[in-house]
Amino acid sequence: MKTHATVALLAAPLLAAGLMSPALTSAAEPAAPPPGSVTDPVPADVGRGDLGLVLERHHRFPRTQPTPAPTDYRLMRHARINYLGELPDGRQYVPDLNGPLYLLGEDGGRTTYLDLKEEFGDFFSGRGMGSGFGFVAFHPRFATNGRFYTVHTEQYADWTRKETTYPAQPGQFLQSVVTEWTARNPAANRFSGTRREVVRLGFSSQIHAIQQIDFNPTARPGDEDFGLLYLAVGDGGAALRDPFPRELDSPYGKIWRIDPAGDDGPTGTYGIPGENPHVGEEGALGEVYASGMRDPHRFSWDTGGQHRMLLGHIGQKVVESVYEVRAGDNFGWSDLEGRWAYDPDNECYLTELSAEDEAAGYVLPVTSYDHERPAGYDCSADIGQGISGGQVYRGEIAALRGTYVFGDIVDGRVMAAKASGLRQERRGEAPISEMPLLTTDGERVRMTDLVKDFRVDLRVGTDAEGELYLLSKANGVVWKVVDAVRTPWAEDFTPALERDVVAHWDFEHPLGVDGGKEEDQGSSLTLLDLVNGGWASRVADGAHPGSRNSIRTRQVDPVRDGDDDWKAGVWDEAGVESLRPFASNRGTTVMGWFKVTGDLPAADTTTPDPGDRYNAVGLAGILSGDSDGHGVRALLELIDVDGELSLVALGRRLDGGASQTFAADRPWQEILPRGRWVHLAATFDFTTGRMALYQDGERLRGRYTTPGDPWQVDGTGTSPTLPRGVKIGGSFPQDTRERNPCDCRIDDVALLDVAATPAQVRQQYRRWTR
Repeated sequence: MKTHATVALLAAPLLAAGLMSPALTSAAEPAAPPPGSVTDPVPADVGRGDLGLVLERHHRFPRTQPTPAPTDYRLMRHARINYLGELPDGRQYVPDLNGPLYLLGEDGGRTTYLDLKEEFGDFFSGRGMGSGFGFVAFHPRFATNGRFYTVHTEQYADWTRKETTYPAQPGQFLQSVVTEWTARNPAANRFSGTRREVVRLGFSSQIHAIQQIDFNPTARPGDEDFGLLYLAVGDGGAALRDPFPRELDSPYGKIWRIDPAGDDGPTGTYGIPGENPHVGEEGALGEVYASGMRDPHRFSWDTGGQHRMLLGHIGQKVVESVYEVRAGDNFGWSDLEGRWAYDPDNECYLTELSAEDEAAGYVLPVTSYDHERPAGYDCSADIGQGISGGQVYRGEIAALRGTYVFGDIVDGRVMAAKASGLRQERRGEAPISEMPLLTTDGERVRMTDLVKDFRVDLRVGTDAEGELYLLSKANGVVWKVVDAVRTPWAEDFTPALERDVVAHWDFEHPLGVDGGKEEDQGSSLTLLDLVNGGWASRVADGAHPGSRNSIRTRQVDPVRDGDDDWKAGVWDEAGVESLRPFASNRGTTVMGWFKVTGDLPAADTTTPDPGDRYNAVGLAGILSGDSDGHGVRALLELIDVDGELSLVALGRRLDGGASQTFAADRPWQEILPRGRWVHLAATFDFTTGRMALYQDGERLRGRYTTPGDPWQVDGTGTSPTLPRGVKIGGSFPQDTRERNPCDCRIDDVALLDVAATPAQVRQQYRRWTR
């Protein structure tokens, strides 16, 4: 049973038209990993921690726009804020990738200190997730010398003829520019002063340029590190088949350390610290502090303990890593990703490192996690999520102190690992746990709830006292972590049923790159389509205390015979491979929460009489192996029985065979009263022919509507064919026509490969409601 959200990386360049589509293979013929490859490179799942973060809204920033106007929806955010830090005088600073640098006073007032879009005519933030105003770093003596440093991107054009510090990558697309600014009055709330260029590098694509620049906050005057500037220089998206991140004569795929006050660098605009690990080494760039990186997204230092430097490193597709960074380290990209040898031809992982890899002495992550891609996604699939590096908490909340807090950029999960375990000498990797999130009034939430968007764009910041802040580009809001409380996770299913849950859609886990799809929390990882309604069909109306969200299904046009009804489902004419547990299946349970919100049944758009109504209302069911999108193997629905609409369990054991219907005796309006959440379950024992219906955990009296033995029961299970899909809230999940729409809200649909007993159904209902 999966206990965490499916996650994956956004790494590949965008197509010229915008977003790259995921490589989803046919469910009937999923792309098999090559022989000898690793399908689960990090076997230890992200656990569920019981230390929850209490979040208090801190500030909201104004809407900004990328330059030029983007075509990629991921750049169309409210404000592309990407960090929060604090100056020694108490003012907090927040950069926005679209140009502004904000200062927040202790009273919460906001000023625009500087706008890089106004300062640089070639400023570019309209393509690439990290393009624009990437980061700002204030010199440790800013209060007296007024110096701070920014990095931004400019689109390369031949006519600009701006020379780069080192030769640009082939096919140069943009340039990352590090600038030194000197403020005349460091205490002013609006910049006035001078600037000079320090570093300029040219990248072949809009991704993985210079992500972060920063000073070591733990260094003191007289320390080797004091006043030295670190630069996280990505591979430009060009290293999948190229070794340059590992080669010391290339500036790309590295962490640099430079002296911005020096002048012995190649352009005379910065110095190279003599203590850097490769100074004087033949063929090596002296700026290189560590190497072998793809996308060194965020680094930070633990301001307590041993002051270790930690890096959150975004992987190509599957593995996310945290490294402890030391001078001279090489992390091995693209020979390695995390701890595994990487095959660029199929983007899978090899079972063993080569002798050459072993001899290279690559440094391995101190912790990592991988992504359980939805069923049918092969090794090259990219569903768009990645690690946002974090901070070691050293503030006033005792229970949280010494915890490295980081997150997932897209779905907004916040995760934690003990900082004491994040060291290279440790055998194995430190465990990771997801942290519950709560509002100040104690309400359990996810970041997607707070931002009201399926893409959070999460970042982690910190102030001078070591307190933590979570930032979201989706709505431009910053939350402060004001407390940490013990709040255990509630398991979704009783132990007696947990192992039998093939699919469970709780509508709390939208796919990070497409809010019109829902991730399966069951074992099959079957991705559910929210047909026609997409993200808009999600509503903040949970069916039970553990839920916040559900989906709305409905008829859109009650007059025209079309295919615009809102429903949910899965469809593949060749059969859905992830639903194989329902092939030759001996028993099945279909359950979920339902709330009627409109008049049922819906207007029948297939007849000329506007007063006609459909003779059924779709709730939830598994399609048969020969279904056209309507025929089912196991179904929970309202159907006309002897002229009256009734709640039924309808099953078909054999493809092409007859169905049997078990109808509840009570009127459906009593079972499903309008405006109230009701838990319904239908069970099917295909070996005996028995079916049952349940309302709120209690078994309903009913009758079989077809005499005899329509299933041809012989003690075996169903046909061995794969179900062609699942339908929820109406028929034809392939969206070819409208039939039997349900004006309803639906939550926690679960499909089990066992016919649950009355006691198990009752226990499960009680688990939902307690």
